[in-house]
Amino acid sequence: MMRVKICGITKLEQAQAIAQLGATSLGFICVEASPRYLKPDQIRIISEHLQLPVDRIGVFADAAIEEISQIVAEAGLTGVQLHGGESPLFCDKLHQFLPGVEIIKAIRVKTPESLTQASAYVDSVDTLLLDAYHPQQLGGTGKTLDWSTLKEFSPSCPWLLAGGLRPDNIINALRELQPGGIDLSSGVELTPGDKDLDKVALLFEKLRFLSSGQKSF
Repeated sequence: MMRVKICGITKLEQAQAIAQLGATSLGFICVEASPRYLKPDQIRIISEHLQLPVDRIGVFADAAIEEISQIVAEAGLTGVQLHGGESPLFCDKLHQFLPGVEIIKAIRVKTPESLTQASAYVDSVDTLLLDAYHPQQLGGTGKTLDWSTLKEFSPSCPWLLAGGLRPDNIINALRELQPGGIDLSSGVELTPGDKDLDKVALLFEKLRFLSSGQKSF
């Protein structure tokens, strides 16, 4: 099964349940202005109590390299997701500071030119993430991308599809596109940071159905 990242985790019990349902990556918001924000020590508590091996990704936006590095160490993160205006050069430098830590660059797709921008990062990051553009919010907006514009997107590094994915549209999305993984946040929530485990379970049910090759759900 493909890589599945559930982002905006705030509760230990939900993190454990989501990992058991099949998530391969958990995302933690390290941007203080976000309603899903967690302090590094809160993330570490969750990380240390997870019973299954999953990637633990911290989400940052325009933070300094030193700050990111400190939080990675304090929180026990295995990866960093950059959601601001970080340049390829910044990503290169962060790689040097954090050897062995996955660097994911999120690209908010506003126009087809955004995909050209994404290609500038392929040599500077481990993974790309395509998210929907919102003028005020960096992520977790619930807005979907125009999947048809991504059909020719084939970077030389792995990429994740994000942006308004939900259990009720994931089959259509993955029948149009072949990302290396998917990233969901608001699409499996009750309220920001409070995950709906029934929706998460339904998501994995849909993914299993899709992988079985059946024609309708």
